Amino acid sequence: MSYPPPRYLADSGTVSAVHRPATVEPDLTIGVKSKVGYLATGDTTDGEFGLYRWDMAGIPNTPGAHYHRTISESFFILAGTVSLYDGGKWIDATPGDFLYVPPGGVHAFSNNSGAPASMLVLFTPGAPRETYFEELAEIVASGRQLTAEGWTELYARHDQYAVEI
Repeated sequence: MSYPPPRYLADSGTVSAVHRPATVEPDLTIGVKSKVGYLATGDTTDGEFGLYRWDMAGIPNTPGAHYHRTISESFFILAGTVSLYDGGKWIDATPGDFLYVPPGGVHAFSNNSGAPASMLVLFTPGAPRETYFEELAEIVASGRQLTAEGWTELYARHDQYAVEI
């Protein structure tokens, strides 16, 4: 493994960092279960990664087990207990625990603890996951019911493929 080819070729550095204070409100609320902060999107990182803070109420909020074909996904627990599915078993992850899921890796998460929990979710490369999250929020807010085919189509548009566990 070596460093990739240079992407910045100027003779000196530039002022280009982006700061997001902790006081910024979440960018998205999904029903009463989840609040999502878009810390860094694929747009803001030139497609390198997407980093999201996921704050969960103490209500089970399970996206079903799934995998991605084009992106990896990583989870880092900040607070509380988050149930993470690693493709073979559920793990009750606590602050400081980390799970990396490469493309094709089956995974899921839920807050089954009955108490609030927070985690960071990292996608690489920086796919436009926020459009998926926003569509889920709209479905929850509107009460719209999708057929099995509708869910399959939604997931396929967002590189998400359901798996029965």
